[in-house]
Amino acid sequence: MSSVSHASASTTQIVRPARSLRGSLTLPGDKSISHRYAMLAGFAAGTSRLTNFSTGADPHSSLGCMKAMGAQVALDGRTISVTGTGGNLHQPKHNLDCGNSGSTMRMLAGLVAPQQGVYTFVGDESLTVRPMERIRKPLEAMGARIELTEGHAPMTVHGAPLKAIDFDAPIASAQVKTAVLFAGLQAQGVTSFAESVRTRDHTEHALRAFGVELERRDERLYIQGGQKLQAIDATVPGDMSSAAFFLCAALLFEDSNLVLDLLGMNPTRAALLDVITALGGTIKVLDVQEQYGEMAGTIQVNRSRGGLKGIDIAGALSAQLIDELPVIAAIAPYTQDGIRIRDAKELRVKESDRIALVVKNLRAMGAEVTEHEDGMDVPGGQRLRGGIVDSGMDHRIAMAFSIAALRAEGETEIHGAEAASISFPEFFTYLDELAVR
Repeated sequence: MSSVSHASASTTQIVRPARSLRGSLTLPGDKSISHRYAMLAGFAAGTSRLTNFSTGADPHSSLGCMKAMGAQVALDGRTISVTGTGGNLHQPKHNLDCGNSGSTMRMLAGLVAPQQGVYTFVGDESLTVRPMERIRKPLEAMGARIELTEGHAPMTVHGAPLKAIDFDAPIASAQVKTAVLFAGLQAQGVTSFAESVRTRDHTEHALRAFGVELERRDERLYIQGGQKLQAIDATVPGDMSSAAFFLCAALLFEDSNLVLDLLGMNPTRAALLDVITALGGTIKVLDVQEQYGEMAGTIQVNRSRGGLKGIDIAGALSAQLIDELPVIAAIAPYTQDGIRIRDAKELRVKESDRIALVVKNLRAMGAEVTEHEDGMDVPGGQRLRGGIVDSGMDHRIAMAFSIAALRAEGETEIHGAEAASISFPEFFTYLDELAVR
């Protein structure tokens, strides 16, 4: 009998407890890199070949939008060929559908703002409540005109010639950084961008890969307008945020043995590996290679003797781990000392209010947890029981509690489990292959 079964029109997954986690995986391509490669390939001159492109729905929303603006896209398994527009986007005949992807909407706003035409971005119900004001301010300061609906999508960008600005980001957001750099790439003059907390630097690497000169001096990035992009051939490293679920699963069992091949090892994303080690994991790096500034490697993960420790996550670390916090919180009851999360208010404006949903689902599985406006306290030394989990149609919640369910007493029902396909369609198949029962 399969340990992951389907029910009620394939919206519910039953996850049974496991005895261990063993095996090897090559994860689908990193979503953050796939988004950026899709956009820049669609904007560049020539045809780019992108191997191990993300299988998640979100980066394919980015591809779809680029296709609607004149790029040609051909799919062959996990390899995608994109013939770009040579820097001249076409005004789309219809609204640009971003699906569930805030990354698509925010970053593409910067790419289209200096172009001629009018671009209206729409998305699903979840996307229409996510904050978009954060990109309007810098882009309008450069000369664009952007219409929002009470600070949210639908969003209409009226393209116009832009002038360079010096922008100091009030919040830590790699998406805002990307929007400003994409606009600066086409603006008159040199645009600079400063962030108080260093965010993931995939955009900087991607721009350089496509031939753009970009300079970092102290805490500021500088980009000269008027540069042209050339197509590339690249392999997208495996997704670290997707790896987080299996890394946390490996921590739950004394005799676990997990090998992840071609995993993205970008230093701005590697904070997760430090946390896994702090919690009691042992990570061996077996191989490392580099392409276009992005590191990829093979790692082996086991649990150290002495059980699962606790950790406090706050400040810059919370910003670096914002996508991984739900699964870290979901395994917190199994730690000896508990996990405390602060400075993570951004979790409340993701695909769902992730703080509220994590707290709700931990309680549904019998855990004690204290909710805070910017995080939570989850005491250690607790036992979880199988329960009914509400994903809130949020992919990271569905996957996080599938991991918590591996050590629970009894079966766990994940309602709205199909949300996982937003970022990781193969998740439940891989989980079933690795779980030893």
